[in-house]
Amino acid sequence: MSEPLPALCLIAMPGRRRRTIELAQEAERRGFAGIYVPSPTGGMSTCEALSWNTSSIPFGTAIAPIYQRTMVDFAQSAAMMHEISGGRFRLGIGIAHGPSYVRMGVTPGKPLADTRAFIEKYRAETGFGPLPPILVAALRKKMVALSGELAEGVIFANASLSHMADSLAALPAARRNDPGFFIGNMIPTCISDDIAAARAVNRRTLTNYAFLPNYRNYWKEAGYIEEMDAIEKAIAEGRRDDVPKFLTDKWLQDNTLFGPAAKVREGIAAWRAAGVHTPILVPSSAAGNQLKAIDEVFAAFG
Repeated sequence: MSEPLPALCLIAMPGRRRRTIELAQEAERRGFAGIYVPSPTGGMSTCEALSWNTSSIPFGTAIAPIYQRTMVDFAQSAAMMHEISGGRFRLGIGIAHGPSYVRMGVTPGKPLADTRAFIEKYRAETGFGPLPPILVAALRKKMVALSGELAEGVIFANASLSHMADSLAALPAARRNDPGFFIGNMIPTCISDDIAAARAVNRRTLTNYAFLPNYRNYWKEAGYIEEMDAIEKAIAEGRRDDVPKFLTDKWLQDNTLFGPAAKVREGIAAWRAAGVHTPILVPSSAAGNQLKAIDEVFAAFG
């Protein structure tokens, strides 16, 4: 029996929003496991379009920052998508990170306490009809444990394969082994026969994340202390252009997928073996934009 297809991250960039929905419909026809949408380009709006324009594929936000909307607005929108889609929508929520707070004009509180409070208030909104499941965006173990306590799933992004067993150990065994409890990871992916070029694409992608303290703290937890210390020293000294050199090939191999299609497929199997039920490919291309990258994913799983 062939392996199930992974899920796919789609980003509805301005000028390509209609095309993004068409790609989601194509992913549905091809049997991909789901569509998950990040926040910067209107994840909730994209998911609303998916609720009307797809018929069978699961989809969700990955993530919707909890400070981005009022609770009533979150609950109304989520209930609408849950009903229209026939229960296929998942509300992935999270704390996000520093630059996004600036864009939203908010001052965050304590991540664990704010996430707990959000879920409790969300569940108390009973006036809009049934609400969809909640996925909690997590990196470190306390947030993973909170997802097991209060949510219907956990979603990682840019996690380390070598550390996943330790991360998932924060979940009760009943949750880890429950097929109804969503465990996903957003994995930067570049499919190309030119392995060096594909690796370079992923290094550029993850350089932005290396500037974020919450990610550096996670990667330290995952064992990459020397690399993260070197990055923090470079940032403190104003040597921002040096940061990519500390994202080693070993580190990239642990956090991303790159290379020929067969190698990427093997990597997906390794993530599943580590306990990630739903690997979510975040496609980039060594030969074009996101549309080219998605074509390459479709070809790899054709």
